[in-house]
Amino acid sequence: MKQQRNPWSWIPTLYVAEGLPNVIVMTVAVVMYMQLGMSDSEIALYTSWLSLPWVIKPLWSPFVDLYRTKRWWVLAMQLLLGSSLAGVAFTLNTPMWFQGTMFCFFLMAFSSATHDIAADGYYMLELDEHRQTLFVGIRNTFYRIAVIFGNGVLVPVAGMLQLVYRNQKAFTWSLVFFGMAGLFIALWLYHAYILPRPAADKPHDASISEVARGIRQMFSSFFHKLPAREMLFALLFLLFYRFPEALLTKMSATFLMRPNSEGGLGLSPQEFGLANGTVGLIGLLLGGIVGGWLASRDGLKRWLWPMVCAITLPDIVYVLMSFLMPSNLLLISICLFIEQFGYGLGFTALTLYMLYFSMGAFKTSHYAFCTAISYLGLMLPGMLSGYLKDAVGYRTFFLLVMVFCVVTFAVAALIKVDPSFGKKEQPTAAEKAEVGNE
Repeated sequence: MKQQRNPWSWIPTLYVAEGLPNVIVMTVAVVMYMQLGMSDSEIALYTSWLSLPWVIKPLWSPFVDLYRTKRWWVLAMQLLLGSSLAGVAFTLNTPMWFQGTMFCFFLMAFSSATHDIAADGYYMLELDEHRQTLFVGIRNTFYRIAVIFGNGVLVPVAGMLQLVYRNQKAFTWSLVFFGMAGLFIALWLYHAYILPRPAADKPHDASISEVARGIRQMFSSFFHKLPAREMLFALLFLLFYRFPEALLTKMSATFLMRPNSEGGLGLSPQEFGLANGTVGLIGLLLGGIVGGWLASRDGLKRWLWPMVCAITLPDIVYVLMSFLMPSNLLLISICLFIEQFGYGLGFTALTLYMLYFSMGAFKTSHYAFCTAISYLGLMLPGMLSGYLKDAVGYRTFFLLVMVFCVVTFAVAALIKVDPSFGKKEQPTAAEKAEVGNE
C-alpha cells in the first residue's frame, strides 16, 4: 500500500537541502577563503574547480536511475553532505587546512550534484503531473530561501562569532560548519521518516551495457538536433551567454568585503549578508518572476534582446562603485538589487532557450546536458577572473567586464527561436464564439 504524505511535509525541506550545499560551495567558501588570507586569483581558481561536479553530472545520472531508488540516493547524499560539512569544520584548524577543506568541499559538490539528480527525479515520481505543476513554484521558492540563508545568515553569523571570539576566523568558521553539519544530519533523520515510498521508485532492470548504449544515443541525438552551423551557434550561446557574469561572480564578493586599502568597499560580514545575501537575492528572485511573466505573455523571441540588456548592462553598477567607493550601505544595497534584478531577468532567456533546445526525444537528458555546458561557461572564466583582477585592479577589471558584454550580445544574435515559443496560446475565433455562447 502506497504511503500517503502531504507534499508540504517534505517538498520545502527537500529543496532547502538541495539549495544549501550549492550556495555554500559557490559563495560562502569564497568569503571564508578570503577571510583566511587567500588572494583573489587563488580563490577564483580553486573555488571555480568546485563547479566541476555540476558540469559532468549528466555522465553519472543514468546510474542514479539504474541502481537503488531515488529515495535511497536522496538520503545517502544528505548523510554524505552532513559528513562533508563536518569534515570542513574538523580540518579548518589543522596545518593542512586548505587541502582538507578543498577535499571536503569537492565531496560536498559531488554529493550535492548527485542529490540534485535524485531529488528532482523523486519529485517527478511521487507527484502526478498536476501536483508537479502546482508545487514547482514552492520548490523554487524554498531553493531560493536556502540561497538567501547561506549568504544572508551564515556569513553574518560567522562575523558575529568573530566579534565574540576575538577574530579567530578559522575557529569561528569551524563552528558555522559544525552547525550546518548538525542541520543536515537533522534533515537526513527527518527525511528518513517523512519521505514517502512511491510505487514507481524502484531500480531498473537494465544492464550496464544497455545503460551505456542509451548514453551514447542521448549524446548522439543531442549533437544532431540541429544542422551543424546552427548547432555550433547554440553551443556558443550556452557557453558564453553569461560570460561577463562568470568573470564578475567570484570577484564581486571579494570587492564588497576587501578593505579600502586593497580597493574594496570594506563591508563587514553582517553588512555583506544584508546587502548581497538578502537585498541582492530578493532582486534576483523578483527579476526571475518578472522575466517568466513577460516571456509567458509574449514569448521568448519578443523579449530576448531586452533580457540580453538586462543581464549585461546593470553590471555597470560595479564600475560606478569602484570609482565612487560608497560607504552608505543603503546605496550599495540599491546597486546590488539593480544588478541582481537584471541578472534574474536576463537569466530567464537562458533557461527558456535550454527548454526550447531540449524539446523532443530525451528531453530531460538534453536539458541536463544544456545545464552542464552552461556551468562550464561559468567555471572556465571564473577560474581566470582572479588573475585578471589581480593584474589590473578592481576598477579596470570591472571596465573589462563591461567590454566583454559584447560577447553576450554576439552569441545572442546567432541563435534562432520560434516566435511562438513560450507565448500563451490565444483562443481561436471558434473557441471565443463557443465561450460567448456559454
